[in-house]
Amino acid sequence: MNQRVVVTGGAGFLGAALVQRLLAEGHSVVALDNFWRGSMENLRSVMDHPHLTVVEGDVTVDDDLDRCAQALGGVDLVHHLAAINGTKWFDEAAIDVIDVNINGTLVALRKAQAWGARFVLASSPEAFGENESMPLRNDDESRFPSASTHQRFSYGASKYLDEIAVQHAVRNGLDARIVRPFNAYGPTMVGDEYGQVVGMFFNAVKEQRAMRLHGDGLQTRSMTYIDDTVEGFYLAGALERGVDGTELAGRSFNIGSHEEVSIRYLAESINRTVGTMAVDMVIGGGYPGDSQRRLPDTSAANISLGWEPLVSLADGLAMVWAQLQTGP
Repeated sequence: MNQRVVVTGGAGFLGAALVQRLLAEGHSVVALDNFWRGSMENLRSVMDHPHLTVVEGDVTVDDDLDRCAQALGGVDLVHHLAAINGTKWFDEAAIDVIDVNINGTLVALRKAQAWGARFVLASSPEAFGENESMPLRNDDESRFPSASTHQRFSYGASKYLDEIAVQHAVRNGLDARIVRPFNAYGPTMVGDEYGQVVGMFFNAVKEQRAMRLHGDGLQTRSMTYIDDTVEGFYLAGALERGVDGTELAGRSFNIGSHEEVSIRYLAESINRTVGTMAVDMVIGGGYPGDSQRRLPDTSAANISLGWEPLVSLADGLAMVWAQLQTGP
């Protein structure tokens, strides 16, 4: 069934990939973005698609969401991805991070309620705070340090509050689902100092300078290829009921690779991928509050969405490197 879909943050790394998938499945899509982090280049391959409308606007502004609904003639589904991501921003722009995460989510939620639309929240494993009990499960506690310690959890704590807001809306009748992507990566991800680690490492290779590993490089993550991540979001929004017959409203889904790898191993893997262009690795520095481990329990997604990660780290890195060399 064709759906009318609003994707907030629709020109971002993850948002644009989701927009492309929705269009390929026959849906009509509005991509809302203020282009502070997003880029029209991410949507270049679908810019002329007859069922895509790009709205330049702010997710925290009520009228900008109304423009999206007007363009579609009504809204069936909202994928809410708009956020300020990138660890460096969490300390440098904490108030802006909180503003977009909380106020943007509240505006989008209220619009979904008014439109009678399904709502999918892009949350984050950061919503668990400093919980180091792995793998992270839906019923695990969220633990946050004193606010005077550092500002890293301007992002994670606001995502936690986003989840509370979504659960409140569900109790008031909204069909909403929560997706927590674990370290999505792909060829269009941001790779500058405000970006994500895979992009930073590949940028270092392209510029033939050393990859900088924070701390001792032994902290672990679950790197998830962009296609696998988008599949999780798509299923969370498209399915009326779970493949196991369960209700999906109010459910949370961790979407991430089962390969838990250290940042040092990731750097070594990228060097193996790029062959003769391999660069040195430098250890040290980092950000306060950096999590030592991140590994998802994906059982809810496996059972109710029928989702499994399909792309191994080695294959994913090879595909990213190939695309970085040939261009989009």
